[in-house]
Amino acid sequence: MDTRQLRHFVALAETLNYHRAAERLHISQPPLSASIRKLEEDLGVRLFERTRRGTHLTPAGEAALADARRALFHTEQFGRTATATARGEAGTLRIGFIGSATYSLMPRLMPLFRARYPEVELVLSESTTRRLIEQVEQGDLDAGLLRFPMVQATQARMTPIERDVFVAALPDSHPLLAKTKLKLSDLAAQPFVMYSAQAVPGLHAMALLACQQAGFVPQVQQEAVQVQTVVSLVESGLGVALVPSVATRHAMPGVVFRKVHGPGAATEIGIALLWRPDTETPAARRFRETLAGLDNKQIAQKSDDTCNHPAQD
Repeated sequence: MDTRQLRHFVALAETLNYHRAAERLHISQPPLSASIRKLEEDLGVRLFERTRRGTHLTPAGEAALADARRALFHTEQFGRTATATARGEAGTLRIGFIGSATYSLMPRLMPLFRARYPEVELVLSESTTRRLIEQVEQGDLDAGLLRFPMVQATQARMTPIERDVFVAALPDSHPLLAKTKLKLSDLAAQPFVMYSAQAVPGLHAMALLACQQAGFVPQVQQEAVQVQTVVSLVESGLGVALVPSVATRHAMPGVVFRKVHGPGAATEIGIALLWRPDTETPAARRFRETLAGLDNKQIAQKSDDTCNHPAQD
């Protein structure tokens, strides 16, 4: 038995007419009759009763019709799934991301990707840049949205997606908010909430570099891993911090974000896509193509010194 015989059986069972069934199948009537006879011989049962009044299903044929339809459906579904997966339109896609990718990038990216490729199953996991690099290199993730510049060497390929700069995060009662133009060097004497050098080495290094370019080494009061945690600690009064300006999209009560000026203020950071070209799946390629089509211009800040509300792309 093969799928061709099943199609012939279903077509005849639904039309109960050899001529109409042959037309539906785009074949002549004799090959259809021969196919049905061969199927009945192989099974050892009669599927159709042929009388002068027409063709009718036998009880065996009626009982087998539902299973024949299901078999054809799953056979066709098998082909569709295999083809769609090879095109990157189905299958499973494992994507890792840093927390700050949820501020702007992922809300724009994910609805677009899901609308284009609804059959792709997305498995998302949040982690740190250091861990994401390891997971992509080991093949545990198909791709990662992580912070750049990176301070780790990797064999994977990186493409910058969203470019950004630092802004200062200060408690809303901080005396420096009285300044009309805040320089990065004005933070020199302040206690800092800094990114963990071990868990977030890239962001830690870039924040440290920005401060050093401004002429000082920050006095670290507390360390944290996630940008949102850093902002929460600033709100708690533990110090000031440098955070990506995209974080202002989710401003918190009790924290004011200010644009900084002078040396170190233009230190560039951002989010990049990391993937391995040698193991890239079709679905991962579709994800990368969708990312490339986004309008990922550098995050703009307000022309004045206050940016304590969502910045505009």
